[in-house]
Amino acid sequence: MCATCGCGEGEVKIDGEDHNHHSHTHTTSNKRIVQIETDILEKNNQYANQNRVFFKEHKIFALNLVSSPGSGKTSLLCKTLDDLKNKYKLSVIEGDQQTDNDAKRIQKTGCPAVQINTGKGCHLDAHMVGHSLERLKPEKDSYLFIENVGNLVCPASFDLGEAKRVVILSVTEGEDKPIKYPDMFADSDLMLLNKIDLLPHLDYSLDKVYQYVNKINPKMKIIQVSATTGESMDLWYQWLEISKKTEEI
Repeated sequence: MCATCGCGEGEVKIDGEDHNHHSHTHTTSNKRIVQIETDILEKNNQYANQNRVFFKEHKIFALNLVSSPGSGKTSLLCKTLDDLKNKYKLSVIEGDQQTDNDAKRIQKTGCPAVQINTGKGCHLDAHMVGHSLERLKPEKDSYLFIENVGNLVCPASFDLGEAKRVVILSVTEGEDKPIKYPDMFADSDLMLLNKIDLLPHLDYSLDKVYQYVNKINPKMKIIQVSATTGESMDLWYQWLEISKKTEEI
């Protein structure tokens, strides 16, 4: 069991091919667990820095998209790719425990995508992303969307080398996710509040979710969107363009 996140050992698959992943030592010593956790995160950060250098050298604006399952993350990403593919160079690294269903959905937009299957693992790490870059070969001066495994806990600890982390929260999940999973929201740069077309049918308080987000991360920007209707998606696209330009300054 991984001391950091509780994920099990197993083979990681990138586009269906096996890749060796970090091994985990089993122990009952609290001191040893802390050391293992430190070692894992330090090694991950080394790989993340390598990824970050690659992105910087090739002017690739990488985003880590995180959410719980069912937030509409893949639908939002597909809508984004469809709307922007004729304007920008785009590619995707798709993370799931099993299946390539989401990668196939993304590839239907015409944008290149690589699937990572983490097996028992509950998050992507920088080493997996680095291997995927070798296969994906994203173009220079482009956007790279890394869709993480659906989980608001474990991905918060793992830097992938991304420029920005974007957390997607849907109005069907309840207002209190930010205070239930504070680490994820504290370390994210933007929150997309998705499925706002459903608000008339829900007992959902926008005031509460803004209050909770502000408590955890008062600097984080929030954009209300609907991937289904396209409402306010232009604000998300503006944020992408401005953030990429700012990163390059």
